[in-house]
Amino acid sequence: MPVKPVSPVPHASLGPIAVHFPERLETNADLQLEFPEWNLPQIATKTGIEQRYIAAEGETASDLATAATEKLFREHNIDPASIDFLLYCTQTPDYPLPTTACLLQDRLGLRTSCGALDFNLGCSGFVYGLAMAEGLIQSRAAKRILLVTSETYSKYIDPSDRSLRTIFGDAAAVTLVESSEEQTLWGFQFGTDGSGADTLMVADGGARLPADALSPRHRKRWPSRLYMDGPSLINFTVESIPRLVEDILAENNVDRSSINLFLMHQATRKMLEQLQLRMDVDETKMPIELADCGNTVSSTIPILIERMRRTKRLHTDTTNMLIGFGVGWSWAGCLWKDTYSE
Repeated sequence: MPVKPVSPVPHASLGPIAVHFPERLETNADLQLEFPEWNLPQIATKTGIEQRYIAAEGETASDLATAATEKLFREHNIDPASIDFLLYCTQTPDYPLPTTACLLQDRLGLRTSCGALDFNLGCSGFVYGLAMAEGLIQSRAAKRILLVTSETYSKYIDPSDRSLRTIFGDAAAVTLVESSEEQTLWGFQFGTDGSGADTLMVADGGARLPADALSPRHRKRWPSRLYMDGPSLINFTVESIPRLVEDILAENNVDRSSINLFLMHQATRKMLEQLQLRMDVDETKMPIELADCGNTVSSTIPILIERMRRTKRLHTDTTNMLIGFGVGWSWAGCLWKDTYSE
């Protein structure tokens, strides 16, 4: 009986990325006029954020995702019929059901044989999405995947909430992930600690009544649907992420000095600077890019990559590390070489 030849195992490779922001721009100067008692210069020093884009009333995360994907198709001459899987990461879905990915399949004109699913992970979602894309491609279940991240956290924030309104911005990013013979993503590691679930939480909108939800650890100061315990999130990050980095390096026999860039979830400047200090990483190797768009949750890493590519700060065939962390608590990291060129 003839033996079927074994072909090389395919791997996932990051192609072009498109980013879309809502039209409305909200600057710190705008907030200062609205709330003269807020110390915006001091807040900006800690957060590193000067402005954010905010979705309009009635504008959803799927609207932003559609605009970003159509931009990707248009600017990179991509045929929607060539896409065979859609991975959609969001914590602001259009409806509890159906999955928003099904709605996007129809809006984008993807073929009906295309797989589509939502996953809700927030800040670690992009790295998790890359791992899922790698698995789909390695198993030969898919060859051309759209990894879409889109968030409208502003829908959960009360206008008077100084702690959240000055941080979170709305955005969508879409990454084309394609099959390649070369392995460009490897060393994935993940972490979960649900004991911190109540440090960043929206308690309503699900099947569990808000009265039965996990109780926030500290007295809620603001009327926002979204609750955040910032100090606990910072403590979690500076304890867990340096360990994750060291574990990835050790597991893959990679020396820290050979990492070109540590591309981290863009939470706030204060959090990233504390990571730089704890990890003893030079600021040039851990870029901070959130001043003009804020913390866009699952979209921060692809936005960062797109900007680094556009400004020629990413070099092909150098090893980088991608790290996402936050809500859940959930975290994930991997090693990555960028082989994409325009």
